[in-house]
Amino acid sequence: MQLLPGKAAVQRLKNLVSEKHQVHAYHVDFTARTIYGLNPTGEVDFGGSEYVPAQRQDVRTHQKHSQDRYQWWELPHGAYLVEFNEALDLKDDEIALLEPHERLLRAGASHNANFIRGQTSPVHTLLNVTSARIQIKQNARISTVRVFKLAPAAKGAAPAKPAKKSKAKRR
Repeated sequence: MQLLPGKAAVQRLKNLVSEKHQVHAYHVDFTARTIYGLNPTGEVDFGGSEYVPAQRQDVRTHQKHSQDRYQWWELPHGAYLVEFNEALDLKDDEIALLEPHERLLRAGASHNANFIRGQTSPVHTLLNVTSARIQIKQNARISTVRVFKLAPAAKGAAPAKPAKKSKAKRR
């Protein structure tokens, strides 16, 4: 895999809030568009016929300072669904890695690192607030995205053979 520079990666993104502030040497920051609470009663079964996603619940925002142009979310300890402003449109031989921004981690929240393929709009992640609470401003840069170009398969290379099953010795 080859890590693309930020200026190349940004060409695979849409809906940036401020390219000047979001594009870095080897990553692009993603910004919070909407944050939802989750009804904690999702259901997952083997075949998917009984699958029920956790329901999204709007989280109210408030104005923290009279001069603020954007609202704030105040999130107590728990799990939330974040929808980002940005969208991805990756080529077939590319993959993106979405990671929590270091400032988000230092503020007491995180999300899993996720690999993303193809065209994704909107991009979501599950945010975990591990501290007592966190305040996040609309359009805050809370995640980073790194885009990788996958190495092409070597010409004439045979597909990898599955590993042979070992036979357990009977006693």
